[in-house]
Amino acid sequence: MANKLKSIAVYCGHQFGANPQYKRDAEKIGEFLGKNKINMVFGGGNVGLMGTVATAALNAGGHVIGVSTNNVIERQEPVHTGIDVTVVDGVNERKQKMVDLSDGFIILPGGIGTLNELTDIMTMQQIGESKKPLFFLNTDGFWIPFVRLFIHMKDCGFIESIHDYNIHAAETADDLIQLVMEY
Repeated sequence: MANKLKSIAVYCGHQFGANPQYKRDAEKIGEFLGKNKINMVFGGGNVGLMGTVATAALNAGGHVIGVSTNNVIERQEPVHTGIDVTVVDGVNERKQKMVDLSDGFIILPGGIGTLNELTDIMTMQQIGESKKPLFFLNTDGFWIPFVRLFIHMKDCGFIESIHDYNIHAAETADDLIQLVMEY
């Protein structure tokens, strides 16, 4: 494979969300990563979309690396079986470890944790600490409110240039897969 992305972190919800398409897209992304031998890095849990994407990657022959925290494990969130899981002390150490292990990032629908992880990556891009690509899957318009906020921040003078960011977006899993393959 000519693709220079050998390892991709996938950020997504630890719940399934209200739309069944979220789960179908997570399965498709995991299968793509596994079949294309792109290492998948994720939060380590066997719940919601994160468990779905990891299971799909494993079932397709992929290598999956989980990064979890002591606090998450103590709260009884099940760790995904059959993968390497690194356990760190806290969420900031977890985020940094996932960034260090990845050549790029895929953002699927999710909650506050997903939002936090993607804005950290965008902050690193803005200040020049990282230029690793960020791929959004906008399943059923999920990320439209975030895009509107981003544009509003730019219009209000809080974001200098959209060129500070290495962001790619797709409306379907197939389109996202194509973006990743062409990167």
